[in-house]
Formats: sequence, C-alpha cells, structure tokens
Amino acid sequence: MDKRDNITLIGMPASGKSTIGVLLAKRLGYSFVDVDIVIQEKEGRLLKEIIADEGDDGFLEVENRINRELSVSHSVIAPGGSVIYGKEAMEHLKDISVVVYLKLDYNSLEERLGNLVDRGVVLKDGMTLKDLYEERTPYYERYADITIDESGLEAGDIVDELRSIMEKRFGLLT
Repeated sequence: MDKRDNITLIGMPASGKSTIGVLLAKRLGYSFVDVDIVIQEKEGRLLKEIIADEGDDGFLEVENRINRELSVSHSVIAPGGSVIYGKEAMEHLKDISVVVYLKLDYNSLEERLGNLVDRGVVLKDGMTLKDLYEERTPYYERYADITIDESGLEAGDIVDELRSIMEKRFGLLT
C-alpha cells in the first residue's frame, strides 16, 4: 500500500481532527475513520469506561493495538490525541498514510476544550492541561510528515492549505 492512499490527522484533543477530517474526506471522496469510535465499537465500551476499567496505561495499550491493526485505504484517519504514545501504532500509521499534525496553540486549545473526561483524554494524576500540551507537542512534531499551524484559520482554510501542500509535496489529491 502506498502511504499516499491515506491521510492521518494527529494533534491535541479539540485541534479539529474530526471536523477537518470529515471536510477533507468529503472533498477527496475518501472515507473518514474516527479511531476513537472504532475503539469503542471493538471494545464495546465508551472511551471513558475503558479508562475507568483499565486505567490510563490499559487504555493506551488498547489504543496502540487498534491503531496498529487499522487496515483502510483512501481514508482520512483521525486517531485520538494520545495515539502518539503508541510506538507501533505510529509506525503503522506512518507506513499506511501521510501524517499531518494539526498544530493548535495552547490558548486556543484551552478555549476549545470542554470536559476532558467526556472526551476520553488521558491525563495522569497531578498533570495539568498545560503539562499535557508540553509533553505531547514534541511527539506530534516528530511523527508529522506535514504540520499545519491552525492559528487564525477556519476549518475550510485548513483543508485548502493541506490539499495545496499535499499536491505540491506528494502530487496527489483530486
């Protein structure tokens, strides 16, 4: 499989992976895969229930396993923000897709985020949202083939910019 057959969007919760992913998939005629929903379907539980039952580490193992087993083509993939902790998952996603980091500054992130528990955000005891942001950012940057800075952009603008970059860099997209 050519990695250009899929696009994976990574970034913090509320960075717009699902919103942008759906728009991008519609414009490309691709499928949209929300991996959090795939996890819930395969596990038969909500993300917050998996975290409550298995703990943070157990959830990360489930997330890593399901992402590393993902088999799709012509899809925009939106994994959870913590996917970057799963080495095997990220190696697989990089093999099957172009990985795009949706970079959101901390202040915008704080404004957008609602209830972290309902979102299924893995936050270790004593860790603040700022700590999580600072911990994850280097991972997102390391795994990204493309980084889109979302500052001042609307979802449609981000999709247009991403399509333009991918066309220039990979010569794909319709």
